[in-house]
Amino acid sequence: MSKKFTLLFAIIMLLFYSGIALSWEGYHPLTEEVERYYFRGQVEEIVSQSEYRRGLTQVARIRLIGGPKAGETVTITNHFEERNRFMSIILKESMPVLMVGFYRNGELQIHLQDVARDRGLVWAGLLLVVAILLIGKLKGLKTLLTLGLTGFIIIYLMLPLMLAGWPAIPVATFSALLIISIILLIIGGFNSKTVAAIFGTGGGVLIAGLVAYLVGNTANLTGLGTQEAQMLAVGQETLDMQGLLYAGIIIGALGAVTDVGMSIASSAYQLRKTNPQITFWELFSAAMEIGRDIMGTMANTLILAYVGGAVPFLLLLMHNQIHWLRIINMDFIAAEILSGVAGTLGLIIAIPITAMAAALLPRKNLY
Repeated sequence: MSKKFTLLFAIIMLLFYSGIALSWEGYHPLTEEVERYYFRGQVEEIVSQSEYRRGLTQVARIRLIGGPKAGETVTITNHFEERNRFMSIILKESMPVLMVGFYRNGELQIHLQDVARDRGLVWAGLLLVVAILLIGKLKGLKTLLTLGLTGFIIIYLMLPLMLAGWPAIPVATFSALLIISIILLIIGGFNSKTVAAIFGTGGGVLIAGLVAYLVGNTANLTGLGTQEAQMLAVGQETLDMQGLLYAGIIIGALGAVTDVGMSIASSAYQLRKTNPQITFWELFSAAMEIGRDIMGTMANTLILAYVGGAVPFLLLLMHNQIHWLRIINMDFIAAEILSGVAGTLGLIIAIPITAMAAALLPRKNLY
């Protein structure tokens, strides 16, 4: 009965939110302008190569693997310059490349866009799938299902709603709670363990979002600390960039908080299963002690995840010997610090909420 309920719940929720997402008139997820076409190519030959002071110029023949002229060969000129991210490609024979084509005055123009990296990512993804299935077996299959559902909710539901002008914070919060419910119900089934984990994780995520909102407003964060945010603000002037910042903090904290909530709820569930006569305070104290042990590692994990994304920027600041007071007051740095603090606080708050819920829920399963 538990598995049937879980599957039915997941299907109903996905159908409901798919209807919302697909109702936006004129919205097409993950599409470029219709005038541009992206397709594969492969370098057949480097015809010539000449060096100059800061780089080199290459003339290469590329066989088109896809697109309107698949099977044909085109000759392109490639310029490479050191430390220029717009001219960072050095072509080699047999290298897979990404080509772009567009019509100009009725004629198809084809140019080199980038190195093709997707096949390497596909192999890495397949390796991950095999490892999950070999080690996790049935639970590994559930893990893959939850990964797919999480990606679906974020890409096809949450982001389209934000792009359509819906308030970012409520959308991110609701999406996070939806992800939490579906993931935990699929992984754990409909029982007291899962319900306790949902309560704890949901509470932690809500606290993280609330702290981010209150502190962010006090610190006058704009949400425009990154180049990507600035570009988005120019193209989409109606978007609330500050709200998007807080939404990102909520989603960023989701993974670690879910891990903590499920670990504590599962441990408490096993303790009660082993000793059905355990009292409320004994179970609550044991769950809290387990949570404290988890907190020590997960808090560091969350902080390091945020720091890891800013390493090049931090090195640049250190290299230029910028004063710490200037650094900490930068919009980007302040946003990263707030992300780490809010996410870690949500993780910590999830511990007593999960422990309390696990101790309060009925001794029998809920199905």
